Amino acid sequence: MQSRQGPGRPRDPELDKAILAAAERQLRRRGYAGMSLESVAAAAGTTVPSLRRRYRDRRALGAAVVDSLRVIPLPETNGSPRNRAQAILENFERNLRRPHSIATLGTIMAEAERNPGLLERFRVRLVQPRRAALREALTDGISAGELRAEIDIDAAVSMLIGSFYAHYLGGGQIPQGWAARALAALWPVS
Repeated sequence: MQSRQGPGRPRDPELDKAILAAAERQLRRRGYAGMSLESVAAAAGTTVPSLRRRYRDRRALGAAVVDSLRVIPLPETNGSPRNRAQAILENFERNLRRPHSIATLGTIMAEAERNPGLLERFRVRLVQPRRAALREALTDGISAGELRAEIDIDAAVSMLIGSFYAHYLGGGQIPQGWAARALAALWPVS
């Protein structure tokens, strides 16, 4: 939710990155309530007016942090249904390997009562598109006769995506290749 570019010299993309990195760090470490424009500006090596030219308030800055969490876009939706499902899960795995991604998600979830808009934005921008793409791949797999027709797609999507979080909570690390292993449990390679 960046504000529009006004007159004057162009914005420095390196400063934009520094601001988002500082805001993400503070959100993760201090929570939304502890993240201030002043402390983010100081940590990013800029001024509050410079930060305000980019983000009108803390809510806009928090929204920008959420928007920055997906570092790798979802893959194109072509190829076989199974290959698409695996590509979506591999993309998820790569995004979860981003430093502190799960910790940041934990902070966003912890803020749900005080700042429900932050979690809602996370859901709309990251969770729902991934679930929709995976749901579509599984539905196409049923249509192609590659998956059982009676499969509960919503449960399957939740199990596949949830397996990453469960593995992380159970062991602290998501092993390389987990996307392929999780999908093979539901949809064996023929």
